[in-house]
Amino acid sequence: MTVRTVEPRGQDLWLRRYVSAAEPRPATLVCLPHAGGAPTFFRPWAQELAGSLDVVSVCYPGRQDRFGELCVTRMPVLAEEVAAALLPLTDRPLALFGHSMGAALGYEVARLLRRAHGRDVVHLFVSGMVPPHLVPPGRRHLEGDEALLSDILEQGGTDAALLAHEEFRAFLLPAIRGDYRLMETYEFTGPERALAAPVTVYYGLQDKDVSAATAGEWARHTSGPTEVVSFPGGHFYLQDVLGALTADVAQRVLASVPGHGPRPAALSLR
Repeated sequence: MTVRTVEPRGQDLWLRRYVSAAEPRPATLVCLPHAGGAPTFFRPWAQELAGSLDVVSVCYPGRQDRFGELCVTRMPVLAEEVAAALLPLTDRPLALFGHSMGAALGYEVARLLRRAHGRDVVHLFVSGMVPPHLVPPGRRHLEGDEALLSDILEQGGTDAALLAHEEFRAFLLPAIRGDYRLMETYEFTGPERALAAPVTVYYGLQDKDVSAATAGEWARHTSGPTEVVSFPGGHFYLQDVLGALTADVAQRVLASVPGHGPRPAALSLR
């Protein structure tokens, strides 16, 4: 992976906080949305975790108040921009949670922070995503709107409900297509075990794209411990298990911070 220098900047542009804490929290959890997703997807997380973690959501170009900007369609570019925005937050423990496309991005951001800046995240959480070396190429981003709509609607999620309304499609489809292009042209360049942080892999038992076997292969990308946790549900299982999932994430983040207790026992809800 070619690394170009990106100056720390743009926290106000890239990062969103939905809950203000009266006192500093022991760690920051940065949440990276799925393809076509917006930072508001994680607003309930900020509310659930307000008493334990500082929750920050990433806003990609081409959505919400960044609607007028062009979408970033290359993973190395997006990873560099997000890493630059997060760099000022690495003065205290920082964990990343990414769902679907956000999981692959979270891995690349964590790898870049370590390689280019010498900053390790304390924990990487990846959800609903196969590991980098198993991400398949694709051509759906080159197909018509109906192909994209069909795939998004099949997966479910809050975005699917918005896409059911014709007036919203023109606003949402450019971001979805851009994110699909980013993922379908993503190429893992190695090396393996580029991270040292603990990795927790979450997936839905009915997700047709992720299995226990493929989830376990995330272990190839860190020298730290890897745990796989399953929940009932499909690709957007996380919407139905918000309380259990956020509690598990908080416990694992705090366990990765010195002085905040042991690592939690493995959790699997079936």
